[in-house]
Amino acid sequence: MPHNAFKAAEVKALYEKHGSALAAYGCCCGLDFGTAEDVVQQVFLKLLQGGSAWPQTPPAYLFRTVRNAALNRLRDIRREVEMPEETPWLISRDGREEEALAVRTALRDLPDEQREAIFLKIWAGMTLQEIADLLEISINTAASRYRYALEKLRERLLPQTKR
Repeated sequence: MPHNAFKAAEVKALYEKHGSALAAYGCCCGLDFGTAEDVVQQVFLKLLQGGSAWPQTPPAYLFRTVRNAALNRLRDIRREVEMPEETPWLISRDGREEEALAVRTALRDLPDEQREAIFLKIWAGMTLQEIADLLEISINTAASRYRYALEKLRERLLPQTKR
């Protein structure tokens, strides 16, 4: 095992800190929740098996790895069966299911690139530079995608004001 490979305790700490956000990100990429959890577990199992050097920014590495694995899995799934339209991958912590459904619907209606930018910024807590690096785009493009997504979500989710 390489000197700077992931150790079990480090992998466990990363999983506890980022596991649920990574699964939700897998859903943001188009997977159902169960498949997203499977993808995340596979990513962490590969880390435990060694061979990977410790990245400079472990969260960015994990999100990129889950994104790539999710896209690969989606290709496989699309060959097998059709995806269900609505999978509850964003769950309200305080029991406000109606609001969670509204947010899921609004996110689903965003273009893929904007949905991904919003998710990575808000739920994964990544900086615009980290998002740009992960998606291999310029920081200006990442910022634009995020800004446009916010505008669309505001229009969709905020109550209509007097005109």
